[in-house]
Amino acid sequence: MCDPLRPDAATALAEWARRVRDNREQVDRVREDSVRPDHYAPIASRFRADPRRTDDPALDVLRSLARPGERWLDVGAGGGRYALPLALLAGEVVALDPSDGMLDVLREGLSEHGIRNVTVRKGRWPAAAPIDCDAALIAQVGYDIEAIGPFLEGMEASARRQCVAVLFWRRPTWAADDLWPSVHGQPRASLPALPEFLALQLARDRPCEVRLVEQPAMSYESFDQVLAFARMQTWVRPDGHKDRALRNVLAERVTERDGRYAFTWEPALLGIVTWAPGRSGASPA
Repeated sequence: MCDPLRPDAATALAEWARRVRDNREQVDRVREDSVRPDHYAPIASRFRADPRRTDDPALDVLRSLARPGERWLDVGAGGGRYALPLALLAGEVVALDPSDGMLDVLREGLSEHGIRNVTVRKGRWPAAAPIDCDAALIAQVGYDIEAIGPFLEGMEASARRQCVAVLFWRRPTWAADDLWPSVHGQPRASLPALPEFLALQLARDRPCEVRLVEQPAMSYESFDQVLAFARMQTWVRPDGHKDRALRNVLAERVTERDGRYAFTWEPALLGIVTWAPGRSGASPA
């Protein structure tokens, strides 16, 4: 019998996959909108960020982990939220992402800030072959990866010194997930997040160091921007029956403060997890 406090790797990997699969299959049952070839393209501009910003606690931790001259791999780099600031410290950053919309934002950031040591690659992970690097990073990536084992193994096969994962304590879509009973009449099938990731790493015999920081609450420039995000996360068609239910529940829950809008103004807990690649029982570098 599997010890609930010390699950074996096969059990933990299977449970992770089940949660991701349940989440995806639920969308397939209730979705009203069409399949988007580039899911993140409509909101890619929201992932633009100043690489020299000083108000991002998670970035402060990542900066402390980077060493001059190193080669970093950012898997799921998106619009370059972390790839660009890391490039100001490291020798090179390889930024990998499957979304053209996100990569367009990343390239715009490179041009705007005069950063030339980022290699942009379009593609999914794991790659056909390891990408040689000193450190491999995933930031807000992994929650919906069903085959998480090969995904992490690919990071470990690529990185010489350390692997890094940045994940929320609660899945990043939790506020939108809470809308599902009002919109679809059923609770959302939850994706794994930081607690499940740490349990998985324990089962994989990967000792980790975890640094927790608080991030400011996610807020939006307008109610319409909140609505657009909520539509994406509930998969409803604009102006349909369920969209009216969505608008009604958002009107009850979304609040405005200083010209911005949010589901909640409580800070979010974020974890930066580091571990040594490919050395079971070893301490992170």
